[in-house]
Amino acid sequence: MNLSILISMYISHKRALGHKFKTEDDLLRSFCRAIGDVQLTCIEAESVLVFLNGKGPVTSYWAKKYHVLSGLYRFALARGFVNNVPLPHTIPRLDAPAFVPYIYSHSEIKRLINAVPLACAGKVPVDDYVYKALLLLLYGAGLRISEAVSLNIGDVDLNQAILYVRGTKFYKTRVVPLSKDLTQVLIDYIDKRNNRQIVDANAPFFCFRNGTPLSKSASQSFFRRLRTIAGVVREGDERHQPRLHDFRHSFAVNRLVAWYRSGADMHDLLPKLATYLGHVNLSATQRYLTMTPELLHEASLRFEHYAMENNHD
Repeated sequence: MNLSILISMYISHKRALGHKFKTEDDLLRSFCRAIGDVQLTCIEAESVLVFLNGKGPVTSYWAKKYHVLSGLYRFALARGFVNNVPLPHTIPRLDAPAFVPYIYSHSEIKRLINAVPLACAGKVPVDDYVYKALLLLLYGAGLRISEAVSLNIGDVDLNQAILYVRGTKFYKTRVVPLSKDLTQVLIDYIDKRNNRQIVDANAPFFCFRNGTPLSKSASQSFFRRLRTIAGVVREGDERHQPRLHDFRHSFAVNRLVAWYRSGADMHDLLPKLATYLGHVNLSATQRYLTMTPELLHEASLRFEHYAMENNHD
């Protein structure tokens, strides 16, 4: 059996079980290109290790590739397609620390928004008002970029100030309430869009100038250009620069800071934040709650207030 056939069978199997398997699909196709579409018995451990190591330092992505290939070979072993697994027996120590999400300040958000017209100049195939609305939606509602670019006109009910986010990471649909300010941003956006694009319920909410849906990859590529123009950078190489996905992290952290300052009941509100973000449990939400000096300060003030109250008992 050739590698490409095994990969297709495995992907079909996982999707039949309800997994989206998009990232894994891309990774396995990349593995096939690197190794070649050869017979399974011809795949050597040395070639697999070269694919796992890549060209840069060993990062958490090494473990991701290893995990996906392990699943592929478990599938092959269980069906008798192979008799041995050409994978290393241990995962190496990471040379680079885990990626730390970037939390945008309010001033950085303003710089990014103000730089959009300049970044859209020239042959960029998206209008500035489209990308500006996308950024504000990501920052104001904490959506995943894949969720935002998948929205259709019919998913956005501005009369009720809600979004219907369908087919999410976990194959669920959730209702996302919008703030008054964000609703007005989207009302202004749709007014401009209606004057330039054909509109029906199934039309993409965010689109290129030619009317085709704005893609995740194009949005991310455009953001790399935008952050350079706006001067929003941090120490480290290109891989560790602020990302479009960090708008979601910033939304969660800023929401926490606001709740701390207002004295809100965090035990009551954290599960609601998890639901709003579309997480299946609180542990998933915790990954977004990157500690910033501002958040640490507010948490410290809350603890001091709590301690003072107990001392008076």
